Amino acid sequence: MPQVLFNARAAARPELGGVERWARELEQRLPLLDADRYAVSRPPRALAHRAGHLWEQAVLPLDAARRRTPLILSPANLAPVAWRANVVVIHDAAALRDPSWYSQAYARWQRRVLPRIAQGALAVIVPSAFSRDEVVELLGAQPGRVHVVPGGVDPRFTPQADAARAAHALGLARPYILTVASRTARKNLAALDGLASRLAPDGIDVVLAGGGRPQFREDGGAAARVRALGHVDDALLPGLYAGARAFVLPSRHEGFGLTAVEAMASGVPTLVSAAGALPETCGDGAHYVHATDAESLERGVSAALAVAGLAARGVARAATFTWDRTAREVDAVVSAALAARRRRGPAAG
Repeated sequence: MPQVLFNARAAARPELGGVERWARELEQRLPLLDADRYAVSRPPRALAHRAGHLWEQAVLPLDAARRRTPLILSPANLAPVAWRANVVVIHDAAALRDPSWYSQAYARWQRRVLPRIAQGALAVIVPSAFSRDEVVELLGAQPGRVHVVPGGVDPRFTPQADAARAAHALGLARPYILTVASRTARKNLAALDGLASRLAPDGIDVVLAGGGRPQFREDGGAAARVRALGHVDDALLPGLYAGARAFVLPSRHEGFGLTAVEAMASGVPTLVSAAGALPETCGDGAHYVHATDAESLERGVSAALAVAGLAARGVARAATFTWDRTAREVDAVVSAALAARRRRGPAAG
């Protein structure tokens, strides 16, 4: 009988942001670590987004009770509130830090349920020390129950990825600076339009991969001069990174910065804002800028391209993040949570 039911709601989504990447990687790797410990509960794709809240809060715990699974592991911020034995990955508390980045309904929902989940969970997993401090401050989680487990990077993200195939498939005929990010005000993508205007006379495009979500608010987004690709097929992403002259992430807030790690792994000079967890994650593998205007971004791109050894340091830094390590460390937190639950004695979900 499995001891842990894995909540695969985020893994069922067709989009592939950082939260979905975590869900897919853990859904695959945790059962490989211990097939007897983990079972997976996955909703129909139609219930992966907003309609899936009812599935997550009602159907998922019923599934756990039916299987007599004592613990639910949720990798994408939310978990069934009424279930008393949760381990949950909370990537950040951005919706509480600045609700204006999200729709009113989404911000209200997060404000209502996220503190209850964080305070009631057996363990909370976060991807960075920055997120740990935010979860304790804004959600009231007990510090002793919050565990830092960084995310990983797929080995497909490498300087040797097929850049020509990606460029041909996506119609990229000119050199480009790349951003991979969801279209939300938190990512500060409006700053890219001025950068694109400054680079266009040199024959260089600014390219954005990533789409919007119903819960995200944009701040004008990436405007007319940015080449917006929308959601890019996962098979093309490694080549898209590898073919870029540089990667830029001008975010106002990041709980980890997965796309920056993917860019570093791809051997691309990486420029990020000094915001949130990005300095913690990228270390000496990236160049930092206060992304307030196009001129500062342009200077930052020029500096990142000129810094000797930056791309090599990025590759070395990214190599410290692997999904196998993430899965092992998550499994260790789950093991400790199961042991703590056994010490407390049996209880209903």
